[in-house]
Amino acid sequence: MDAIVVGIDVSKDRLDVAVRPSGESFAVSRDASGLGDLINRLKPLTPRIIALEATGGYETVVAAGLAAAALPVVIVNPAQIRAFALALGQRAKTDPLDAGGIAHFIEATKPAVRPLRDADTQHLADLLARRGQIIDMIVAERQRQKRLTGKSLQKSITRLLAALQKELSALETDIDDAVRGTPAWRETEDLLASVPGVGKIVARTLMAELPELGTLDRRKIGALAGLAPWTRQSGQWKGRRFIGGGRARVRSALFMAAMVGARHNPVLKAFRDKLVAAGKPKLVALVATARKLLTILNAIIRDGQIWQEIMHVAASN
Repeated sequence: MDAIVVGIDVSKDRLDVAVRPSGESFAVSRDASGLGDLINRLKPLTPRIIALEATGGYETVVAAGLAAAALPVVIVNPAQIRAFALALGQRAKTDPLDAGGIAHFIEATKPAVRPLRDADTQHLADLLARRGQIIDMIVAERQRQKRLTGKSLQKSITRLLAALQKELSALETDIDDAVRGTPAWRETEDLLASVPGVGKIVARTLMAELPELGTLDRRKIGALAGLAPWTRQSGQWKGRRFIGGGRARVRSALFMAAMVGARHNPVLKAFRDKLVAAGKPKLVALVATARKLLTILNAIIRDGQIWQEIMHVAASN
């Protein structure tokens, strides 16, 4: 018997649902009543997997409600769904068609179901995302401060920068309270930050955005972070290898940590210098260093042991 899969297209007010292979489809409202109805209709089907597109936050409550009802949920990339539909020749785009396309996609690709972030982890991720937004605004205002010369404009920028700095400090206090107030998170942060090059913000970004750290092998965790290289090849032609996909915030944090680690972490510095000496471009060496750092951090969380340089030197040889 074919496994039952469900695709859900999430919009602001409505959930369109498609079930495969039966072809059943229906819609419910995106509110507490509709979510309860959805769960009651899906539970008897015992689906192998239920997939929702990432839709800028509308999917979060739905995914959390389904997961709380012990239903297997996965969030999928909208770009992949659209590319899959176009490959099948489906040009039209409606909510019911999108739900059917999601169901067809997961039936064909069989993505793995992983635990969703709990409410506390989601809250930490939101705090870190907001911190990033505030920093972006500060950088933008400082650029304007260099460019604009009018005294009134300079005063306006100075006032706004002061307000943004105050908000940034408040957010960092909230982040610190959230992490240090949770014993398990405090222990995880201490393990990650024990590695030279990994600061508190990098550690907290990994905690919030990569909860699978320590539970997967190095290839799978590298793929989640978008650091697993993929090859372009056709016949006798071989293109350069690339990285891509994965979780952008995680990848950015690892790049920052790798740049610091390549200067201050003896293991990572030796690794990067060896690649550069062998003729690898500096950017390629940095990507490889970030991937090695992720492998080290994955092992540290898996084993629950703080950084010990001599062990990682031995493992590198």
